[in-house]
Amino acid sequence: MSMLDPVTLAVLKGRLEQIADEMDATLYRSAFNPIIAEARDACHGLYHRETGDTLVQGTKGLPIFVGAMSFAVKAVIEKVKASGGAKPGDTFIFNDQYAGGTHLNDFRLVRPIFRDGKLFCWLASAGHWLDIGGNVPGGYNPVATESFQEGVLIPVVKLVAAGELRQDILDILAANSRLPNSNWGDLNGQLNALDLGEKRLGALLQDYGDAIVDQAFAAFSDRAEALMRDAIAALPDGRYSFEDYLDNDGIVDQPLTVALDLTIAGDRMELDFSRSSPPCQGPINISLPTTIAACYVALKHVFTEVPANAGCLRPISFIIPDTTLLGAKAPKPMAGYTETILRLIGVVFGALAEAVPERATGGPFGTINALSIAGHRANGTRWVMFSFFGGGLGGNPESDGLNHANNPISTATIPPVEILEAAYPVMFTQWALRPDSAGAGKHRGGLGAIYEVEVLDERGAEVFLLGERGRFAPFGVNGGGSAALNRFTWTDATGTHEPPMASKITGVKLGQGYRVRLETPGGGGFGDPAERDPAAIARDVVLGYVTAPSLESDYGVSTGEPS
Repeated sequence: MSMLDPVTLAVLKGRLEQIADEMDATLYRSAFNPIIAEARDACHGLYHRETGDTLVQGTKGLPIFVGAMSFAVKAVIEKVKASGGAKPGDTFIFNDQYAGGTHLNDFRLVRPIFRDGKLFCWLASAGHWLDIGGNVPGGYNPVATESFQEGVLIPVVKLVAAGELRQDILDILAANSRLPNSNWGDLNGQLNALDLGEKRLGALLQDYGDAIVDQAFAAFSDRAEALMRDAIAALPDGRYSFEDYLDNDGIVDQPLTVALDLTIAGDRMELDFSRSSPPCQGPINISLPTTIAACYVALKHVFTEVPANAGCLRPISFIIPDTTLLGAKAPKPMAGYTETILRLIGVVFGALAEAVPERATGGPFGTINALSIAGHRANGTRWVMFSFFGGGLGGNPESDGLNHANNPISTATIPPVEILEAAYPVMFTQWALRPDSAGAGKHRGGLGAIYEVEVLDERGAEVFLLGERGRFAPFGVNGGGSAALNRFTWTDATGTHEPPMASKITGVKLGQGYRVRLETPGGGGFGDPAERDPAAIARDVVLGYVTAPSLESDYGVSTGEPS
């Protein structure tokens, strides 16, 4: 255990987190694509020189990346061990979803940091690139049956060798994207972020010395472990089970189960996902690193006082068989990993709600609704608008859920309508809260939203959607009601249509002036709706959150007007 005094530890913690925060900010301000620049679909951190474990993360980075990045760094460590080791000035790049987690759009850059000729730690950057080839612009192919249909897979390769950028790797990356300039801008943003991180870390080590900072890394992890053990020990021992469902895999129209058996024994916790469905044909499989990363995010939501580093996972064990869709192997498709991890986070919340109902939270809306609209400009170049969208979070013991929020996988923001309209030939004709979408309860869920997008380009566009919650609504807890289902429609010359698979569609062709419409779910409710404060119900009616039919069916209150 470190003998550093608490004040020094606190100062070092702040300065190290600031390094990661500055790296995040550098990328956000320099990235070319709105998913990084506006939505902040990226992260940075510092990782252990031998194990790859997370040492420090920033306060702004995407949590699901932070959890998966330790596996990415481990993949690089294994690569360099097999190929003669890393050298000062090297930087590695890859997007292998089976080794580093998540999906092919997420590129990782990993850099060794040397001090006096010895490896001190690793810096890493992850960012969502807009297009990496594959059958569908934007990468979210809802009918992929193998990873080759989702985009190009780059294994761990050296992008920068002793400070020299390798043009051959750049050429390969550019040749495998519809939007090479966008990816080039994002890549440079990530490299600049690593440069800044290396500079800031060097200054910190100059101030305090390598040995002191190394002791601090160990102390941070030990403290996280101790706090997590205390938090688990405060829960009642037992085995708690919960399961939820995915609509389908986009290929076979049958539901898939994400099931958890959670065991608490003293200061340890076991998460067993063995009862989950087997790997599926479509793109909603996830790899073992992604599953562990999602559990990390879920537990951090519950145990907010525990610092975010690898130490918090030491008291946790996982059973994730590769015979389930949560431990899938190559070449299973994984473009829609976001949908599966959202269901996974929900079942962790649900199982813990069985253990401590007084701390339960209703299910969040649970889909990013990955929507791509793509076409050609007058000069023949491609445009690809990819975005994700908001919905309601679950009611909780203290309050109603948030309206039009982002999912609990991230701190990302929903891209602003002004940015999307400025960048692409589309117009949002509606961006509003969705009435009656929240689960009823003593504390209701948050409301979902309605988005309607019109194609402006005379050449038209193609539309692709990979979503969920079209058939299985976000759950309520402690007697709370379920939220509304997700709904997607589009209009063309023949009328209004819905996807046969409820939440997934590919290759919809829209002419100029036609629209797509998303109606996203709210969050599940908390507690018996009969216990809701009448003043809160009246306020919901005045604000238009609840209409007369739902008022009567959910709360047993009649307005006396025809519904």
